[in-house]
Amino acid sequence: MDVATVPDIHPPMEFDEAGAETRDRIVTAEEATQLAELFRLLGDPTRAQLLYALLEAGELCVYDLTETVEVSDTAVSHALRLLRTAGIVASRRAGRMIYYRLADVHVRMLLDLSREHLRHG
Repeated sequence: MDVATVPDIHPPMEFDEAGAETRDRIVTAEEATQLAELFRLLGDPTRAQLLYALLEAGELCVYDLTETVEVSDTAVSHALRLLRTAGIVASRRAGRMIYYRLADVHVRMLLDLSREHLRHG
């Protein structure tokens, strides 16, 4: 069959109202970048374990986190610094000790939903 005689399988489509409404509701390019950064931070196994430790315990110091996750205090401190800078964890000082916790209920919900998704699949 000649290329000129091949019928169009997918005729040109017009951008319809549903497409326009969808475009108006999706995340902006800036929001997509921020979401990708958030998921990149959550995508590290050590950071994921730290977050789930904080989810379960509520609040832990660096020493307790190193013992729980079984990684070096340097790795834990570095991970916590990244997570704190991103607003995923918060900290409080009690004398010489610094205690870490999840920053807010949204982080808790994201972790709970992620774990539920793993169990579902």
